Amino acid sequence: MNRDTSSPKKPLTKHELNQIWYRWGFTHLSSMSYEKIQAHAWAYSYIPFARKYYHDEPEKKRRLLKRHSMFYNTEPQTGQLINGIVASLEEQIALGNNVSEEMPVNIKATLMGPLAGIGDSIIQGIVVPILLSIAMSLASGGSPLGPIFYIVTYGILGPMISYIAFHSGYRLGVNAIDIIVGENSKRITDAFNILGVMVVGALAANTIVLKTIAKVPLGGKTKPLESVLNGIFPGLLPLIIVLFGWWLVSSKQYSATKVILILTVIVTIGCLIGLF
Repeated sequence: MNRDTSSPKKPLTKHELNQIWYRWGFTHLSSMSYEKIQAHAWAYSYIPFARKYYHDEPEKKRRLLKRHSMFYNTEPQTGQLINGIVASLEEQIALGNNVSEEMPVNIKATLMGPLAGIGDSIIQGIVVPILLSIAMSLASGGSPLGPIFYIVTYGILGPMISYIAFHSGYRLGVNAIDIIVGENSKRITDAFNILGVMVVGALAANTIVLKTIAKVPLGGKTKPLESVLNGIFPGLLPLIIVLFGWWLVSSKQYSATKVILILTVIVTIGCLIGLF
């Protein structure tokens, strides 16, 4: 059966938009290279788009997939805002409106950095620590509820943030740029970074436990060193170990695995000599 190419092209339906969303949202890290990082998933997400608008225009289809095969890397969940903006621009291009083919590429290159900063502050600095703190509390005593809670809640929150970001980007179009670049981006990132530091600080204070069993001479008697330290600064030892770990990561550029091994050695030696 021959296709009717005379009918006018129609805007993307919600189902077609969701195809772009979930194709990139659930495959962005499934095929990566140092050269292109998340670009493979971008090209994959626009295959249905190409079939809809360029089924009889192979050159336009080739240019579409080529411009979405360029290097791309940002935070996956909040980064869907960019995908939504680009989907609205690609729709305008396909419908024959006055939008250049370079604009989607420029939008991706411009916004992937700011969105990575904002997204990492939200996801890694706030959402993940909060969920982990709840999960660790539930897991105390060996309960399986902790990991189950984290897997289920993050499995719901991640796609939810991704979905809202994508459709918000599509709805706002290029107007979203004013919100997430320049000084606005810096203020948003700084605000979330501060909130993230507060969350991580509260998490460390509530979950990091380090006590000493050593005793010190005081007034002709011995007194537990732990009570002396708590009288000066409650929770001083956990604070010291957290700051030491932060110093290893930030100043020494050690990986998390190395930091864990170093802390394990310190605690093991402390237990053997009767300090902890």
